[in-house]
Amino acid sequence: MNNEQYSTESGAPAKAIEQPRAYHHGDLRNGLLEAARCILEEQSLNALTLRAVARRAGVSHAAPYRHFPNHEALLVELGVEGFQELRQYIIEAAKISGPESDRIANIGAAYMRFVAKRPAVARLMFGSQLPNRDKFPALAEAADAIGNEIGSALHDTNLGLAVWSAVHGLAMLVLENVIDLGQRRSGLHVLPSRAEILLRSLFSTKRD
Repeated sequence: MNNEQYSTESGAPAKAIEQPRAYHHGDLRNGLLEAARCILEEQSLNALTLRAVARRAGVSHAAPYRHFPNHEALLVELGVEGFQELRQYIIEAAKISGPESDRIANIGAAYMRFVAKRPAVARLMFGSQLPNRDKFPALAEAADAIGNEIGSALHDTNLGLAVWSAVHGLAMLVLENVIDLGQRRSGLHVLPSRAEILLRSLFSTKRD
Protein backbone atom coordinates (compact mmCIF):
# COMPACT_ATOMS: atom_id res chain seq x y z
CA MET A 1 0.00 0.00 0.00
CA ASN A 2 1.28 3.48 -0.86
CA ASN A 3 2.26 5.62 2.12
CA GLU A 4 -0.03 8.37 0.89
CA GLN A 5 -3.05 6.10 1.48
CA TYR A 6 -2.57 6.16 5.25
CA SER A 7 -4.61 8.68 7.25
CA THR A 8 -4.28 10.22 10.66
CA GLU A 9 -6.93 9.74 13.33
CA SER A 10 -8.45 13.06 12.28
CA GLY A 11 -9.05 11.69 8.82
CA ALA A 12 -6.44 13.90 7.13
CA PRO A 13 -4.08 12.14 4.76
CA ALA A 14 -0.71 11.41 6.31
CA LYS A 15 2.40 12.69 4.56
CA ALA A 16 4.34 10.15 2.60
CA ILE A 17 7.55 9.06 4.26
CA GLU A 18 10.45 10.64 2.40
CA GLN A 19 12.78 7.98 1.08
CA PRO A 20 16.55 8.55 0.80
CA ARG A 21 17.69 9.29 -2.72
CA ALA A 22 19.36 6.36 -4.49
CA TYR A 23 22.86 6.89 -5.89
CA HIS A 24 25.30 4.61 -7.64
CA HIS A 25 28.63 4.47 -5.82
CA GLY A 26 30.45 7.01 -8.03
CA ASP A 27 27.41 9.24 -8.29
CA LEU A 28 27.10 9.44 -4.51
CA ARG A 29 30.51 11.03 -4.16
CA ASN A 30 29.77 13.55 -6.92
CA GLY A 31 26.34 14.26 -5.47
CA LEU A 32 27.82 14.91 -2.04
CA LEU A 33 30.46 17.26 -3.44
CA GLU A 34 27.87 19.18 -5.43
CA ALA A 35 25.71 19.48 -2.33
CA ALA A 36 28.73 20.72 -0.38
CA ARG A 37 29.54 23.34 -3.01
CA CYS A 38 25.95 24.58 -2.98
CA ILE A 39 25.95 24.93 0.81
CA LEU A 40 29.29 26.71 0.71
CA GLU A 41 28.22 29.20 -1.96
CA GLU A 42 24.67 29.77 -0.72
CA GLN A 43 25.32 29.83 3.02
CA SER A 44 28.77 29.72 4.63
CA LEU A 45 31.64 27.51 5.65
CA ASN A 46 30.16 27.25 9.14
CA ALA A 47 27.01 25.72 7.64
CA LEU A 48 29.03 23.09 5.80
CA THR A 49 28.77 19.95 7.92
CA LEU A 50 28.58 16.33 6.83
CA ARG A 51 25.06 16.14 8.21
CA ALA A 52 24.03 19.22 6.21
CA VAL A 53 25.60 17.76 3.08
CA ALA A 54 23.67 14.52 3.54
CA ARG A 55 20.44 16.42 4.02
CA ARG A 56 21.07 18.55 0.92
CA ALA A 57 21.94 15.49 -1.17
CA GLY A 58 18.88 13.62 0.08
CA VAL A 59 20.79 10.69 1.55
CA SER A 60 21.15 9.18 5.01
CA HIS A 61 23.34 10.91 7.58
CA ALA A 62 25.77 8.00 7.41
CA ALA A 63 26.19 8.10 3.62
CA PRO A 64 28.88 10.84 3.42
CA TYR A 65 31.21 8.78 5.60
CA ARG A 66 31.56 6.24 2.80
CA HIS A 67 33.70 8.79 0.96
CA PHE A 68 34.73 11.38 3.55
CA PRO A 69 35.75 10.05 6.97
CA ASN A 70 35.51 13.50 8.52
CA HIS A 71 34.86 17.19 7.85
CA GLU A 72 38.52 17.83 7.07
CA ALA A 73 38.51 15.22 4.30
CA LEU A 74 35.49 16.89 2.71
CA LEU A 75 37.19 20.31 2.74
CA VAL A 76 40.35 18.85 1.22
CA GLU A 77 38.40 17.25 -1.62
CA LEU A 78 36.54 20.49 -2.30
CA GLY A 79 39.91 22.23 -2.48
CA VAL A 80 41.40 19.64 -4.82
CA GLU A 81 38.44 19.81 -7.18
CA GLY A 82 38.48 23.60 -7.04
CA PHE A 83 42.14 23.73 -8.10
CA GLN A 84 41.49 21.20 -10.84
CA GLU A 85 38.59 23.23 -12.20
CA LEU A 86 40.65 26.44 -12.08
CA ARG A 87 43.45 24.69 -13.94
CA GLN A 88 41.05 23.78 -16.75
CA TYR A 89 40.02 27.43 -17.02
CA ILE A 90 43.69 28.37 -17.42
CA ILE A 91 44.38 25.61 -19.95
CA GLU A 92 41.50 26.80 -22.13
CA ALA A 93 42.58 30.43 -21.81
CA ALA A 94 46.15 29.60 -22.81
CA LYS A 95 45.03 28.16 -26.15
CA ILE A 96 44.70 31.66 -27.56
CA SER A 97 47.34 32.62 -30.10
CA GLY A 98 48.82 36.06 -30.33
CA PRO A 99 51.13 38.35 -28.42
CA GLU A 100 52.17 37.73 -24.85
CA SER A 101 50.01 40.56 -23.54
CA ASP A 102 46.92 38.88 -24.99
CA ARG A 103 47.75 35.60 -23.30
CA ILE A 104 48.33 37.33 -19.96
CA ALA A 105 45.03 39.18 -20.21
CA ASN A 106 43.16 36.05 -21.28
CA ILE A 107 44.56 33.97 -18.42
CA GLY A 108 43.71 36.71 -15.93
CA ALA A 109 40.17 36.95 -17.24
CA ALA A 110 39.76 33.16 -17.00
CA TYR A 111 41.03 33.17 -13.42
CA MET A 112 38.45 35.79 -12.53
CA ARG A 113 35.68 33.86 -14.28
CA PHE A 114 36.37 30.99 -11.92
CA VAL A 115 36.40 33.31 -8.90
CA ALA A 116 33.14 34.92 -10.01
CA LYS A 117 31.52 31.50 -10.48
CA ARG A 118 32.75 29.98 -7.20
CA PRO A 119 33.73 32.78 -4.79
CA ALA A 120 33.30 30.73 -1.62
CA VAL A 121 35.24 27.80 -3.05
CA ALA A 122 38.03 30.19 -4.05
CA ARG A 123 38.19 31.51 -0.49
CA LEU A 124 38.38 27.96 0.81
CA MET A 125 41.12 26.94 -1.64
CA PHE A 126 43.46 29.70 -0.57
CA GLY A 127 42.28 30.30 2.99
CA SER A 128 43.41 29.07 6.36
CA GLN A 129 40.47 26.66 6.65
CA LEU A 130 42.27 24.00 4.64
CA PRO A 131 44.82 22.03 6.66
CA ASN A 132 48.55 21.89 6.08
CA ARG A 133 48.98 20.92 2.44
CA ASP A 134 52.05 18.83 3.22
CA LYS A 135 49.68 16.44 4.97
CA PHE A 136 47.62 16.00 1.79
CA PRO A 137 49.81 15.47 -1.31
CA ALA A 138 46.86 15.59 -3.72
CA LEU A 139 45.93 19.04 -2.44
CA ALA A 140 49.51 20.32 -2.65
CA GLU A 141 49.90 18.92 -6.17
CA ALA A 142 46.64 20.48 -7.36
CA ALA A 143 47.63 23.88 -5.94
CA ASP A 144 51.14 23.78 -7.43
CA ALA A 145 49.67 22.93 -10.84
CA ILE A 146 48.11 26.40 -11.09
CA GLY A 147 51.43 28.23 -11.04
CA ASN A 148 53.03 25.62 -13.28
CA GLU A 149 50.23 25.92 -15.83
CA ILE A 150 50.44 29.72 -16.00
CA GLY A 151 54.24 29.63 -16.29
CA SER A 152 54.04 27.02 -19.03
CA ALA A 153 51.43 29.01 -20.94
CA LEU A 154 53.65 32.09 -20.90
CA HIS A 155 56.90 30.14 -21.46
CA ASP A 156 58.39 31.95 -18.48
CA THR A 157 58.20 30.64 -14.91
CA ASN A 158 58.97 33.99 -13.30
CA LEU A 159 56.45 35.83 -15.45
CA GLY A 160 53.89 33.16 -14.65
CA LEU A 161 54.44 33.67 -10.94
CA ALA A 162 54.12 37.44 -11.33
CA VAL A 163 50.87 37.11 -13.29
CA TRP A 164 49.43 34.62 -10.80
CA SER A 165 50.37 36.86 -7.89
CA ALA A 166 48.79 39.87 -9.54
CA VAL A 167 45.49 38.31 -10.54
CA HIS A 168 45.15 36.32 -7.33
CA GLY A 169 45.86 39.36 -5.18
CA LEU A 170 43.24 41.26 -7.14
CA ALA A 171 40.73 38.45 -6.68
CA MET A 172 41.22 38.30 -2.92
CA LEU A 173 40.96 42.09 -2.55
CA VAL A 174 37.63 41.93 -4.37
CA LEU A 175 36.30 38.95 -2.42
CA GLU A 176 37.16 40.62 0.88
CA ASN A 177 35.42 43.76 -0.38
CA VAL A 178 38.58 45.85 0.04
CA ILE A 179 38.36 47.33 -3.45
CA ASP A 180 35.46 47.87 -5.83
CA LEU A 181 35.87 47.02 -9.50
CA GLY A 182 32.18 47.52 -10.11
CA GLN A 183 31.12 44.27 -8.47
CA ARG A 184 29.32 45.98 -5.57
CA ARG A 185 26.77 47.42 -7.94
CA SER A 186 26.83 45.02 -10.87
CA GLY A 187 27.93 41.70 -9.36
CA LEU A 188 30.97 39.48 -9.73
CA HIS A 189 30.39 38.85 -13.43
CA VAL A 190 32.19 42.14 -14.21
CA LEU A 191 35.49 40.82 -12.81
CA PRO A 192 36.93 39.11 -15.93
CA SER A 193 36.80 42.24 -18.06
CA ARG A 194 38.16 44.41 -15.23
CA ALA A 195 41.03 41.99 -14.64
CA GLU A 196 41.86 41.94 -18.34
CA ILE A 197 42.15 45.74 -18.43
CA LEU A 198 44.29 45.90 -15.29
CA LEU A 199 46.65 43.12 -16.38
CA ARG A 200 47.18 44.70 -19.78
CA SER A 201 48.11 47.93 -18.02
CA LEU A 202 50.37 46.22 -15.49
CA PHE A 203 52.28 44.08 -17.98
CA SER A 204 52.23 46.47 -20.95
CA THR A 205 56.00 46.93 -20.74
CA LYS A 206 56.60 43.22 -21.39
CA ARG A 207 57.88 42.37 -24.85
CA ASP A 208 55.31 40.91 -27.25
